[in-house]
Amino acid sequence: MQVKDIGEQGLLRILQKFCPAEIVGDDCAVMPTNPNQSLAITTDMLVDGVHFSDRTTGPYYAGWRAAAANLSDLAAMGAKPLAVTVALAVAADTAVEWVEEFYRGMTACLQEYHTPIVGGDVVRSPVVTVAITAFGQVECDRTISRSNARSGWAIVATGVHGASRAGLELLLNPEFGQNLEKVDRASLILAHQCPKPRLDVLPIVWEILDSAGEFSIAGMDSSDGLADAIIQICRASGVGAKVDRTKLPIPDIFSEILSTEKALDWALYGGEDFELVLFLPITSAQLLVEKIGNGAAIVGTATDSTDIWLTDSSGVYPDIVLKLDRGFQHF
Repeated sequence: MQVKDIGEQGLLRILQKFCPAEIVGDDCAVMPTNPNQSLAITTDMLVDGVHFSDRTTGPYYAGWRAAAANLSDLAAMGAKPLAVTVALAVAADTAVEWVEEFYRGMTACLQEYHTPIVGGDVVRSPVVTVAITAFGQVECDRTISRSNARSGWAIVATGVHGASRAGLELLLNPEFGQNLEKVDRASLILAHQCPKPRLDVLPIVWEILDSAGEFSIAGMDSSDGLADAIIQICRASGVGAKVDRTKLPIPDIFSEILSTEKALDWALYGGEDFELVLFLPITSAQLLVEKIGNGAAIVGTATDSTDIWLTDSSGVYPDIVLKLDRGFQHF
């Protein structure tokens, strides 16, 4: 059975079962908000052949990644997810089973964070395209922005970087990583296909900052790469940074499959790790890394310059300037 066999209304009836019955059905989903809280909204678009492909990510994991990308954006703002809407464009001969599996993947990810699909749209298109809008709620005095960083603050990465890029390479290139143990191969592929948005970090951040009696933090997620996140925050805040290559949270297994420079490149520019990059006072940063564990690390320090340097505390490599043009660019 194909989408053209059941038509728009038939497809909508299938998709509505993934949404709460009491919310869908009208022209808009109405989501009440509370005083002293803001509604955080983010939209992310994914296109077949650009963001996902059956060669590397079947419909289930494509759906999971689509949802995770939006939840990660909410986490980067300090927001608790409320709901998402999904706009889907498919060809008439798209298999209904493909669409259902895509939605199963989205739902599986969203359910971990108690986030429903509350509506959306379906249209015909020669290329499968998905646009998700996610809604989150954040307390006004706990909104994380990119523009709050201060010179002297520590830079925290909440987990390892480069694993998703390695997983993608394993899927695209069967010759790569042949010496890997089966469990390590599976772990890297899962990092690419099934990333976890770091909403779990937020309660720990609030606890630490509340104990310190202040709310001082800047941040974003690292979906476009660790270097990209650091540079974007520095630019928005008018500060520079020194990032120590010896402190970068790179997967241990990289030493068996990659050169030192390639491992560094994937960690900085590989993207799609969906970790958080946070700038905050050093004492709070140290506590945060200790409590998170699992690869979290202080990778550098914000400076009063506008330059962003990759340094080497071991003294082996010269300092180089980090730039945005090394990561993924749409155009």
